[in-house]
Amino acid sequence: MSFKPLLGDGRIRTREEKTAPLQSASWLGSSVIFDSRRWACQEAEMRWTAPHHLIVLTDGGSTSRTSIRIEGKTLYDGQDRPGVLTFVPAGAERVGFYRDVDLSYSALWIDPALALPGLERLRDMPVLVNRSDAVVGTLLRSLCTEMAFGHVPDTVYIEHLVALVGLRLAGLEGSLRAAGNPGRLGRRTFERVRDYIDDQIASNISLSEVAAIAGMPLDTFARRFKETTGRPPYAYVLEERVRRAERLLRATDMAIGTIAFRLGFSSQSHFTATFRRLKGITPRAYRLQFPPES
Repeated sequence: MSFKPLLGDGRIRTREEKTAPLQSASWLGSSVIFDSRRWACQEAEMRWTAPHHLIVLTDGGSTSRTSIRIEGKTLYDGQDRPGVLTFVPAGAERVGFYRDVDLSYSALWIDPALALPGLERLRDMPVLVNRSDAVVGTLLRSLCTEMAFGHVPDTVYIEHLVALVGLRLAGLEGSLRAAGNPGRLGRRTFERVRDYIDDQIASNISLSEVAAIAGMPLDTFARRFKETTGRPPYAYVLEERVRRAERLLRATDMAIGTIAFRLGFSSQSHFTATFRRLKGITPRAYRLQFPPES
């Protein structure tokens, strides 16, 4: 798995290099960064360390040779191919040699200080090179697709995605223990959480903030919230926004862009795509089903 470093320090030597950024975004004060690029060169050698955990998905392309060394030992010697993953924990020094590179890839950078479930396990994990995992691959591809359409996902969505990626990667090394039934949220706790979401529906709601309202660690809250509602917190927030949008589309002549802004969507196009995914129809077509009374 090859990559052009976005963060970190090291030596990079290349011949006839071309690199093109495709999408990039950050959340939580740059504690989470997503970077999608195309990288091509005849030959490259890197010695590199970063303060962030790094997860890379090769989207397409190949190398004629990729050789990775960690602590003087060869960890991988072969070729890159589409669909494989690499994980490099924060602070790990990695030496890579690449030949005949023409790759497109998605990189997720995660601050190890970020308090999300599963991330604490990543500190002690080894470097993984060109591993296959359908779950992590699907999560990163879905984020890349959202970004390609110009949609920057909300913080709560990104927190949930990062937590899932962290837990899944830890599971690849057998360090993930199955959690028992977490139980449902108590009635009063759920009411506090629901009221907070109602009040903040137009803002960029953070999963960590909602967990604090419940007075629980983030991972415990996320599991108990899903046990209570049948949906992850980020899905619940999106569905609540769409439910309110339905009411506004039926009862008012408010512009669709204004509705999107009032309900916390990053753009009208993001609102339209989310509404269509959940309701099977665009907001404009939905409104036409309810003509104003004469």
